[in-house]
Amino acid sequence: MMHRSISFRLQHLLRRSRLVQIGLLGLFWAAGELLARTTGLPLPGGIIGMALALTLFLAGGLKVASMKRGANWMLAEMLLFFVPAVLALLDHRELFGLLGLKIFAVIVVSTTTVMCVTALTVDLCYRWTERHDSRRAVA
Repeated sequence: MMHRSISFRLQHLLRRSRLVQIGLLGLFWAAGELLARTTGLPLPGGIIGMALALTLFLAGGLKVASMKRGANWMLAEMLLFFVPAVLALLDHRELFGLLGLKIFAVIVVSTTTVMCVTALTVDLCYRWTERHDSRRAVA
């Protein structure tokens, strides 16, 4: 009976406390890092930790509601996680000049190119499938 009471209290604390949920997310990340380093897997610890969390979600050992508030807070405060990148920009002032414009242009052109090629490929595959299916229907 005592075990149920403790388990219920932990579940209640996990569902109600955003801080505990963020700590649990950190534990998944740390477990993934540990697993990556001990096994030599060529994957980041965050990815492995996310896979561990997904495995627990699918197995029913952890409910999404147990992590939702903490994950939503982290998403809402995403800008805080990019502060180091902004500080790195301040260390490299040359990125604010012509070099930065060139890099920005390469990023925009390459992203646009990838999007256009992907759209054309999907369109061509769709048209090929339509023709292929119509030939089957006639035969």
